Amino acid sequence: MKGAIIAATCLVAPLAAEEKLDREAIVRRNHPVIEKADKLTPFGLGLPGADFVFTADVTGLQTLADFHRDGQDLNTMAGWAWHEFPNPEKFTLADCTAPHPHDGETRPYMPMNPPEGLPAEKKERWLKASAWLRSNPHRIGLGRLGFVKADGTAIKPPDLTGIRQEMDLWSGMLHSRFMLEGSEVKVTTLPVAGPDGVAAKIEADLLEDGRLALELGFPGPSGEWGGTGNDANPAAHQTGLAQAKQGATFVRTMDQTHYSAALGWSGEAALEKSGAHRFLLKPKGARTLDVRLVFSQDKAPYTQPSFEADATACARQWNGYWNRGGAIDFAGSTDPRAKELERRIVLSRYLMAIHSAGPNPPQETGNARNSWFGKFHLEMVPWHSAHFSLWGMPETTDRQLEFYRRILPKARATASAQGCKGARWPKMTDPSGRESPSDIGVYLAWQQPHPIYLLDLVRRAKPGKETLEKHREVIFATADFMASFPRRGDDGKLHLLPPLIPAQECYKQAETKDPAYELAYFRWALGKAREWRSELGEAPDPAWDSAWKDLAPLPFTEDRYATVSGPPFTLYHDHPCVLMICGWLPPEKGFDMARFGRTYDDIAKKWDYPTTWGWDPPVMAMAAARLDRPSAAIDELLRDTPRNGYLANGHNYLDQRLPLYLPGNGGLLHAVAMMAAGWDGAPDRPCPGFPADGTWKVRVEGLIKAP
Repeated sequence: MKGAIIAATCLVAPLAAEEKLDREAIVRRNHPVIEKADKLTPFGLGLPGADFVFTADVTGLQTLADFHRDGQDLNTMAGWAWHEFPNPEKFTLADCTAPHPHDGETRPYMPMNPPEGLPAEKKERWLKASAWLRSNPHRIGLGRLGFVKADGTAIKPPDLTGIRQEMDLWSGMLHSRFMLEGSEVKVTTLPVAGPDGVAAKIEADLLEDGRLALELGFPGPSGEWGGTGNDANPAAHQTGLAQAKQGATFVRTMDQTHYSAALGWSGEAALEKSGAHRFLLKPKGARTLDVRLVFSQDKAPYTQPSFEADATACARQWNGYWNRGGAIDFAGSTDPRAKELERRIVLSRYLMAIHSAGPNPPQETGNARNSWFGKFHLEMVPWHSAHFSLWGMPETTDRQLEFYRRILPKARATASAQGCKGARWPKMTDPSGRESPSDIGVYLAWQQPHPIYLLDLVRRAKPGKETLEKHREVIFATADFMASFPRRGDDGKLHLLPPLIPAQECYKQAETKDPAYELAYFRWALGKAREWRSELGEAPDPAWDSAWKDLAPLPFTEDRYATVSGPPFTLYHDHPCVLMICGWLPPEKGFDMARFGRTYDDIAKKWDYPTTWGWDPPVMAMAAARLDRPSAAIDELLRDTPRNGYLANGHNYLDQRLPLYLPGNGGLLHAVAMMAAGWDGAPDRPCPGFPADGTWKVRVEGLIKAP
């Protein structure tokens, strides 16, 4: 069905093929507008899949960095920009690895904190090693470009009045207007196509009067949680400068990390050094200034800005993105929530394109700020990437699957050390694929089937053997691990045993057995791998067949499915992952839908919703949809709970530590695509996940049916 239009409303017959959605109108009516400085709502500027983002405040640049520091940071980040502090003590994972009891034997794991009984010297080294390994390597901020007064004085929010800023999502440009010292300043900012960078056109009498300047600053590295830069130790990094008449190249060095920044400008301007790693650009005699700032891993000379050419290239890429793949239109709906849902969808599609569509798995806060030192969390990959396939862009999902192939050697080594076959995928990692010590992450297993899940979605959008052949090695290594990881019990069944923490992370690793979601996911993925093995012309693998057939049944208690197989069967906080057995996943053969309905009702009644995370409302919405409760699905997707809010810039806000959380945006897009395009075995009506009560008019184009 690649390229086919799944186009219908909830009440009428499918649209005729010639009745295309007005995609530009859908996007433009959801352009966000800001009229005051808000520390939580800067706008990220980037190109679809480019893996580079410049985050701008209400001035269109990064003027109010201090103001945003305890909200959403003003960073310039790229997927290639990583730093590692020196490791003179040569810490390795072996320094924080210990055997853990497992079914009468032991398996090695790498917790962050040492076990009891270690000698003081070994305990001290363990703690130092785990801290270094968790924080290194870490992603860095490349530089900040903002306005200052001509004497270098900082501009602060109270200095700005008459603010109006509009993010033009359709063309990828940010239009900002404000008053400073009684004079209007206009700024248009956009990402540069080609090198990683940003361009801006500034119009202000303050420039001509010599009262306004620009400052470019380069932060040093930070090994702190959430940190992308540190100005406290200027001697810890170096900035070299090569200057010309209308531009300059800056060569940056942080230990073994090297990159360059190139700044070009129009007209006459003077560049002055204002600090160890800060530079002032003072225009002369003109009220319009074009600037272009680009970053590179290599030494790149500056280029003269051509703002019009950059604007044309930027608009071309964004127009192409919005016109590809799927689209949804809620115009004409009378449910008052339809407008808000459409806003969340459009903004989420923009954010995922700039933060989560690069060649590597993104961090949970993308290219906006660091969380967990910028590391990838591989259990989150589907929440970042799976929706691209359902929205008719499988090439994005497929590109990120290449990461698994690159890290296969390390994943195989982990599996082998734990007495398993195949590859055990890490949880918290970096481009090298190395696991990070953790008291939770190393015990998780729900990320193991992800490559098969992602591949299944790619193949739905792009059928044929080509994808299977391309990722054969990853498929086989994933299935080999899933078949060898469970252990056979006295009942003849294969069980998932401690040490193990389920996706609902509030369970203890030494006590958890047979979590329902992991059992269902392993069984589903092994079933897919068996099908694909046959499709690839390979003989059946007895170990895969045995594991698929003999995995333990889903646990239940009383008349409901349970999260795990023993007390406490279900804890009513954190992620309601038991619902993923029939929501995010299709129900397995013999699944008891009546029991699942009672499970859903129990969770909906008892769950501590403020403890959920951004991808949990989509999980509950998908479960409600499969239960044929479309009204409940809408209620869940838009549930008014603290961690399900979406800011004016579209980001899913969790809390002060995570003011943006991209798995929430990706989960929303995944759930909406499923509710609109349907799923295998869905009721035979258009948009089966939306209410057919006349309050929703849903027009759909180019979406792919979910499993």
